[in-house]
Amino acid sequence: MSSGRIPELITAAVERITGLLRRQRKEAAHIQTGRKGEDMAYYHLRRQGYTMIARNWRCHGRKGEIDLVGWDKSILCFIEVKTRRSRAVATAEAAVDREKQAELCGMAAMFMRKMNSRPQFRFDIVSVYLVPGEQPKIEVFKDALSRRTMGATRRH
Repeated sequence: MSSGRIPELITAAVERITGLLRRQRKEAAHIQTGRKGEDMAYYHLRRQGYTMIARNWRCHGRKGEIDLVGWDKSILCFIEVKTRRSRAVATAEAAVDREKQAELCGMAAMFMRKMNSRPQFRFDIVSVYLVPGEQPKIEVFKDALSRRTMGATRRH
């Protein structure tokens, strides 16, 4: 077993244990689904070579959060993760509307203010599909907010 897989297995075990506690608290199913999708996206991106530096980053006095922040080589990536249990209505990445994009840009600006350097950066979107009866599917859209169409940036 590779050492890169060990943290993923530990996270899965902790998730199973804490899942019992969440059920006792009656946590909403969509919150559990979103958390699972973020965990899957985190490990998927690490396997793709990203160096992750923050999860669920928030800034005092500002609404929202950045799901993941990581380096893809020399580029700092602000990553929004969208998880769905179906493709019936709209794609997961379509949920990153103008309001969400503005929120992400504002949060990224706050993150950058706390850094000493000004690296090149981009916004990525990761769609995670957890359709019952199917294998999970993860799609990464690199530089998603600067493109007219996300289909041109699709990476598996």
